[in-house]
Amino acid sequence: MGADCFDLFPELVEQADDILGYSIADLCLNDAEANLDKTQYTQPALYTVNALMYLQRLQDGAEALPDLAAGHSLGEYNALFAAGAFDFATGLQLVQRRGQIMSRVEGGGMAAVLGMTVDEIRQVLADSGCDGIDIANFNAPKQTVITGPKTDIEAAQAAFESAGARMYVVLKVSGAFHSRHMKDPAAEFAEFIDSFSFQPLNFPVIANHNAAAYGADDIHEQLVMQISNSVRWTDTVQYLMSQPDPDFEEIGPGKVLTGLIRQIQRGR
Repeated sequence: MGADCFDLFPELVEQADDILGYSIADLCLNDAEANLDKTQYTQPALYTVNALMYLQRLQDGAEALPDLAAGHSLGEYNALFAAGAFDFATGLQLVQRRGQIMSRVEGGGMAAVLGMTVDEIRQVLADSGCDGIDIANFNAPKQTVITGPKTDIEAAQAAFESAGARMYVVLKVSGAFHSRHMKDPAAEFAEFIDSFSFQPLNFPVIANHNAAAYGADDIHEQLVMQISNSVRWTDTVQYLMSQPDPDFEEIGPGKVLTGLIRQIQRGR
C-alpha cells in the first residue's frame, strides 16, 4: 500500500515518521508485526497513503480541484485535507489520536449485512430483541454495517441468516464504532481536537454525520460527532449524484468506494 508514492514526498514521509514514532513506509510495505490490522496503525497508514496519492494526482497535472469531496469514515479527514482545512501534519496528528482512542475500546463488534434493505435490517433487530445494536455504516442500499456489543453481534447472525441475508460477515474489530457506544471516546477526542484551529475550505466537503456540506465553523463538531454516529454514505453519494453532471473519482488504495457508488447508482 502506497509503494508508488512514498519516494515522491520524502519530506512528508519524514514528518509522518517523526509524528508517529515509527516508519510509515515500513508499516505499509512490510508490516512484519501485522500491525496494519490494529486501528491505531490502520488509521494513520490510510490517512498518509490517501494524502500522498492525492498530492501525486496534483503533481501529475490534474486539471482542476474537485468541485466537492467526501470520505468514508477515516477518509473524511483526507477530504478535509484536500480541501485545505489543515496541513498534512495536523491531519495526521488528529488521525493518530483518533486511532489511539478507538483502539482502547473493547467488548464491541461489527458485522456487514448484505442483501437486505435498512428497513429489513431494522425489522430483524426489533424482532430478535437486539436493542444494543446500531447501524454503523449505510454503505449501499443492500450493504449495511451494524455494530454493538460483541456478544449481541455474534448472537444476531442466526436471526439475519434466517431472515434471508445473503451474507453476514463479522468484522475483525474490538469496538462498536460509529454508534451510541462510542460516546465516551467521542468526548475524549473532543477535548483533544479543541486545541486545533482550521482553515476555510477551498471547496465543499460532505460530512458523514449528516450527509450535508460542512458549515463555516463546524469542523470540530462534525469530526467529534462522526465517532459516535452512523456513516451515511448512501445519502452522501445521493447528494453528490444530485449535482450537475456528477463525475466520481476515488483516490486512495483500492476501489471499494467506487463499487459502493455503482451499487447506489443502481439503487441496489
